Amino acid sequence: MSYYKTWIDRSENAVNQQIYVQYINTYYAMEKKAYELILGSYPDNSEYLNGKTSELSRKLGFDKDTMDIFVGFLDGIKSSLKNGDALDLEAVDDDTELSLDIDYEKLYYNMRDAKAQWLFKLPAWKSILSESTIAEITREYRDANIAHATNIGRNDPCPCGSGKKYKKCCGKNL
Repeated sequence: MSYYKTWIDRSENAVNQQIYVQYINTYYAMEKKAYELILGSYPDNSEYLNGKTSELSRKLGFDKDTMDIFVGFLDGIKSSLKNGDALDLEAVDDDTELSLDIDYEKLYYNMRDAKAQWLFKLPAWKSILSESTIAEITREYRDANIAHATNIGRNDPCPCGSGKKYKKCCGKNL
């Protein structure tokens, strides 16, 4: 069975809740450590982003017994890679050559979207993205996730453009 299939089986099938929670918590801890290494050594972090799967995983704190979790890490970062479409997770084995070309702004946004505070609040972000960029990405995320009501409230301006309240205009006869 491939590392990816093992990852999917163990991360999505919660037959035994205790084992599942332990597995996911292990993933979160290892993911955080890997990001601390990658982000903390920016911009000279190519040693953590390029090489064989077995070498990169070891450098990022994953061992032979946690290769499925490493592929889960790749699964998580894939959408933040400039070359993510070229990464076939099912084909990843120990000898697969990896080149992780990270779009850091997209990675930060995706961490916010995943509500992974333990990742998007890492101190290393301050040396990668400016405060204004972080603020702009945060604003974009919030704007994209605001709930929009499609119903017109009684006291809202009338959509016909009259300037009157809806209840005094088009909503008067409802």
